[in-house]
Amino acid sequence: MNRIANLKLLDEFVESVALKRHMFAVEAAVRTYAKKFGEDEELWSGVGLLHDFDYERWPNPPDHPIEGSKILRERGYPEELIYAILSHADYLSDQFPRRSKLDKTLYACDELCGFLTACAMVRPERLVGMSAKSVRKKLKQVSFAAAVNRSDITNGAADLGVDLDEHIEFCASAMAEIAGDLGLSSD
Repeated sequence: MNRIANLKLLDEFVESVALKRHMFAVEAAVRTYAKKFGEDEELWSGVGLLHDFDYERWPNPPDHPIEGSKILRERGYPEELIYAILSHADYLSDQFPRRSKLDKTLYACDELCGFLTACAMVRPERLVGMSAKSVRKKLKQVSFAAAVNRSDITNGAADLGVDLDEHIEFCASAMAEIAGDLGLSSD
């Protein structure tokens, strides 16, 4: 498993630029956590990058991510990666409870990265200098990025055992490293 193969899989299954950017954002956050925790950066990066690769073809639960897991198995991806992807779906939590640090990290980063993207889109400086305080203010505005499940964000940080404010700033910083790839450059 390497990033080039992962990107080929993405190109095969994903047309939406916005969805690809979301997966790049989650990849950046999960990879940065792998560095922090001393974990396998390639494996963790792959989980973040591929977690929604099947979403355009199978957007309805439980098809996503069940159908994607079948493809990943056929292509020889490791079970640890497949399980983490399966565990990020709340509606599959009885079958695939989040048990490893990797599972919990993907879950903690997924919704938050989407919300951070929405926050960045309404700021002239985008991700640069984004603070937990400003993000938490937006979290309280139910109409802002209304599709984002706020409890997934708070529960994800708690389950991972990280302070929510630190988690917000950690993920925003990881995303800022690839702001150009996310369409979130401030210039």
